This record gives sequence, C-alpha cells and structure tokens, in this order.
Amino acid sequence: VDMLGYNPILKSLTGGKDRRSGLILTIPLCLEQTNMDELSVTLDYLLSIPSEKCKARGFTVIVDGRKSQWNVVKTVVVMLQNVVPAEVSLVCVVKPDEFWDKKVTHFCFWKEKDRLGFEVILVSANKLTRYIEPCQLTEDFGGSLTYDHMDWLNKRLVFEKFTKESTSLLDELALINNGSDKGNQQEKERSVDLNFLPSVDPETVLQTGHELLSELQQRRFNGSDGGVSWSPMDDELLAQPQVMKLLDSLREQYTRYQEVCRQRSKRTQLEEIQQKVMQVVNWLEGPGSEQLRAQWGIGDSIRASQALQQKHEEIESQHSEWFAVYVELNQQIAALLNAGDEEDLVELKSLQQQLSDVCYRQASQLEFRQNLLQAALEFHGVAQDLSQQLDGLLGMLCVDVAPADGASIQQTLKLLEEKLKSVDVGLQGLREKGQGLLDQISNQASWAYGKDVTIENKENVDHIQGVMEDMQLRKQRCEDMVDVRRLKMLQMVQLFKCEEDAAQAVEWLSELLDALLKTHIRLGDDAQETKVLLEKHRKFVDVAQSTYDYGRQLLQATVVLCQSLRCTSRSSGDTLPRLNRVWKQFTIASEERVHRLEMAIAFHSNTEKILQDCPEEPEAINDEEQFDEIEAVGKSLLDRLTVPVVYPDGTEQYFGSPSDMASTAEHIRDRMKLVNLKRQQLRHPEMVTTES
Repeated sequence: VDMLGYNPILKSLTGGKDRRSGLILTIPLCLEQTNMDELSVTLDYLLSIPSEKCKARGFTVIVDGRKSQWNVVKTVVVMLQNVVPAEVSLVCVVKPDEFWDKKVTHFCFWKEKDRLGFEVILVSANKLTRYIEPCQLTEDFGGSLTYDHMDWLNKRLVFEKFTKESTSLLDELALINNGSDKGNQQEKERSVDLNFLPSVDPETVLQTGHELLSELQQRRFNGSDGGVSWSPMDDELLAQPQVMKLLDSLREQYTRYQEVCRQRSKRTQLEEIQQKVMQVVNWLEGPGSEQLRAQWGIGDSIRASQALQQKHEEIESQHSEWFAVYVELNQQIAALLNAGDEEDLVELKSLQQQLSDVCYRQASQLEFRQNLLQAALEFHGVAQDLSQQLDGLLGMLCVDVAPADGASIQQTLKLLEEKLKSVDVGLQGLREKGQGLLDQISNQASWAYGKDVTIENKENVDHIQGVMEDMQLRKQRCEDMVDVRRLKMLQMVQLFKCEEDAAQAVEWLSELLDALLKTHIRLGDDAQETKVLLEKHRKFVDVAQSTYDYGRQLLQATVVLCQSLRCTSRSSGDTLPRLNRVWKQFTIASEERVHRLEMAIAFHSNTEKILQDCPEEPEAINDEEQFDEIEAVGKSLLDRLTVPVVYPDGTEQYFGSPSDMASTAEHIRDRMKLVNLKRQQLRHPEMVTTES
C-alpha cells in the first residue's frame, strides 16, 4: 500500500458482492491519462487480497468510464484478460450518458466473449442495479453500501505493516531459534551468531497484532451508524485468520526466542562468571602468590618487622579487592544454583569449588603471613625489652659501688636481685616467643607453592636462635657479674657491720669507763666488804677486757674485708685509736681503782686487828709499829682519794663527785680516830680506868 500510495484504483474493493456472492471489483477511470502499468500493479495487489475460496466464486468488475475516454475503457477491458483471473464472470462498463453511442458499434464486447473469457456489458450508472443489488453498491453508483476508504487504507497499512514485520520477525526468530538448537546439537559450535537480535521489537509487533486483531473482531460484530458495515478485511479476505495465525506463530517463536535469550543470557552470565572466576584465580595464583612468595623474611628488629607488616598490609589491600569480587561471584553462583538448572549445576559447582579453594587457600596464606609477622614483631619486642633490661643491669654492674651505709647496700642488692629476676622472666618469655615463632616457620612450607624455602627458613631460624643465644650469653655474663657484685656487696655489708659493731664496742667501753669513774667509788666499810668490791671490780675489768678484745677483732676483720674489697679503711681509721685510747684510760682508772681497794683492804685489815686485840696480851708492846703503819696507810689512802686519774693525753678525771670522795674520806678518818683512841688506851690504861 505504501508503494501504491493513494491511487484511486485502491478504492476498487469496496466490499460489495454480486448476486452469486462474488466480490465486486470497481475500476474508477479519470480524465487524465491512465497509467496501465500502475493499473496492472494495483489490480494485482487488490486481487491478492481475497481468499481462494472467495476468488472461486468469481468477480464482477465495474469499470467506471464516466470520466474517461472510450479507448481507455477499451484498453482497460482488454487488459483485464491478462490481469483478472479466469474467475471473472462479468464486467460492467459504466458509460457516460449519450457519449459513446456512435463508437459502440465499432467494438461489440459481446462478440469478444469467447476471446476475453468473460461477459462485458455497457450500462448506465442508474441501471447498474439491474445486475447488482443496491445495498452492494456505493453511493457513487446509487447504492447504499457504506465504505470509508481512508479507514480501510489506514487499517490496511497497519495490517500490511504487521504482516511484513511479523513475517520478517518470524524468519529472524526462526533463524535464531533454529541456530540455537543447531548450536546445542553441535556442542555449542553455532552456525549463526547467537548475539544476533531481531530487527524489530517482538513485544511491539505482538502488541500491534493484538490491537489489529481486536479492531478486526470489533468491526466484524459491530455495525457502522447502526447498519451493517462490511470491510475488505473480513474473514473471507483472510485478514483476521491471517493475523491470528501470525500471532500464534509469533507467540510460539517468541516464546522459543525468550527461552533462547534466557539460555543465551544464562550462558553469557555463566561465561562472564567463568571469565571473572578465572581472572580471580589467575591473579591469586599468579601475581598474588608471587607477592607472598617474595615476602618470606621476618625482619631483624621491630622497625624491620613493622616495615614488613606495612608491606603485607598493602598486599592484603590488593587481595581484598579480589576477595570482594569473589564474594560477588559466589553470590551470583549461589543464585544460579538456586535457579535449579540441572545442566549447569555441575559446572557451577565446579567453578564455585575452584574459586572457594583458591580464595580460602590464599586467605589462609595471608592470615598465616600476618600471624608470622605479628609473632616476629612480638619476638623482637621482647628481645628489645630484654636487651634494654640487660643493658640497664650491665650499666648498674659497671658502676663502682660507693654506698653510704649497709642499708643502702641492702637496697642496692635488692634492686639488683629484682633486675636479675626480671631478666630471667624476660629471657623465659623470649624463649617462649622464639619457640612459637620457630614452630610457625616450620609450617611455612605448607604454602610455599612448591618453592624451596629451606634457605629462607634457615636464615630466619638462625636469626631467631642467634638472638636467643646472644641474650642467653649476655644474661649469663650479667649473672656472673651479679654473683661477684653480690659477694662484694655482702662483704661491704659485713664491713659496715664490723665497723658499726667496733664503734659500738668503743661506746660500750666508754660507758664502762664512765661507770667506773662515776659509780665505782666506794671502798667498803670493812675488809670483807672491800674484798667483795675488789672481786666485783675484777669481774668488771674482765667485761671491759672482753669488750676491748671484741672491738679489736672487729677492727681486724674490717682490715681483712678492706683488703678483699681493695678499698681503704673507712670508719675503722679512727675507731682503732679511739678504742685504744678508751682502753688505755680504762686501764689507768682500773689500776687506780685496784690500788685504792688494795690499800683500803690493808687499812681495814690492820684497823680491825688492832681494834680487836686485847691490851693485856704481851704483843701489845709491838702495837706501836702497827699503829704507825695504819696511820701511814690511812693518810696515803686519804691523799690518793684527792688525787685525780691522769690519762696519757694529760687530761684528769676524778672518781665520783667531791661529796662522794668526802664521805669516803670521812669514813677513813673515823676509823683512824678509833685506832688513835685505841692507841691512847694502850699507852695510858689509868686514863681508861678514870674515865670508867
């Protein structure tokens, strides 16, 4: 229809029928020159529309020559012999009024019936109803048949567009579908490109067909303006059945095409997944594994281990991008597996298993490497702390000990022991960390991808064992130095103790001297008491002697300790002279005390003997000598009480207080008075009788 445009001859099929139910074909002619080729093409097109059944009932052709010339009409009629099929039963030529009368005699159509194959009659428009019912004629011929040519033309355009598109689409879909089936039979070696897409959208064509079918069905059952309306698109013209057939074929092929597209999409998706899986696997087993293989060291310090950790984090960052792709692919594969396509289950599970194995293995290797570096970092951290502790302990041991007293030495010794204990704990922790690290390194071959890591592992193992052995040696040296320092400090404690005890001995001896001078002043009231005092004094002297000897021994020990410590004598330098000075003073005072007590014993013994002797005895004559001796001893004793004790340095010290000495002297004088009285009695007995 698009090619013929709006040719008036297209109005030929109005839908009318003759009395034999044959279709009426109207050929309108105009004053202009009629193009016979165009007419022939148009008639061929129009006569292709009716069905074979309809054509079998024959055609009635109305040639409207009222606006044309006779020779044109005659040419058209003759042309019908070649154009119109043999089923044409009647040709009605509508003539103008009294225009062709003279020319009809020159050509009688009825004489040509046998040659033409159909009957031709000339008839006026108003007499056309003799051959055709008025209801089958349009208004142009005085009939009542309703015919909207523009409506038919539009619908015909839609129909032919649909027919053309659907036919082309069916061919394309069949090619795609058959190509897909053939490809599947040939193990996906397709003879056609399955990426080929239909030239038109199947959904659009189907929608157009459904709308067209709906319109045809509506026009079939509904009249126009309340009357019966017929269209060349009726069932007899194969419009509706053809549309339905095309729609059925389209739906069938489109359903197959959708399945092909689904299979193609699934295959494409599967191929994309497979491609991405191989990308992930190839990267992880290629560059990713190379990165891990290149990172085998553990570093020789905290800084080196931290640098390796930072490098490992960069490697993990690169891997995380591929792991994200793995997660996405795993979700896609899981979705396809849930779809339940059995033909792809094995391949999908194989891809999923391969991807999971590679990713989990690589993730395990990354985690192993991270744990190894973390263990190495902790090992080096413990080693550094232990090294600092050993350095601190060594520095403490290298400083000469110069404590002020024994307490400070004890505090220093306690601190030294605490540091050594801390070193022991640190070394034990280093051994545990090192052994754990060695155990991890021994498992490193499990992810070496066939690479011989014996050399690399040996370097790491040698480094770890070297660090532990070095720390053990340093700790052993420090222990030896601590033992020496401990002995030295204990000797210094002993030295300070000896010096303190020696100084205490001096104090004790000074206290004994002070007690001797201040409290040991009595000489006794008689000989017996004086003897007791003398015995106590000797015991007192023995105590002082023991104190002095103890001090001397302590000072001798300090000399030995100083020689052992290779240090000069400290406080013992003035303690020994002080000890000797006090002891000398004590000795002088003690000797003076002994002399006085001995004189007192002699004085009291003689005095008691004189005072107890009877005067009638003959020995009384010799008492004068005894009296003189007693008097001499008494005076000497009194004189000695007044004389101070003189020390070698020229200092003087008295026994007791002056009152104490006066009391002792008074007692001696009283005894001397008694002796003098006794002496007088012996010289002048009559004086005693007179007095009596």
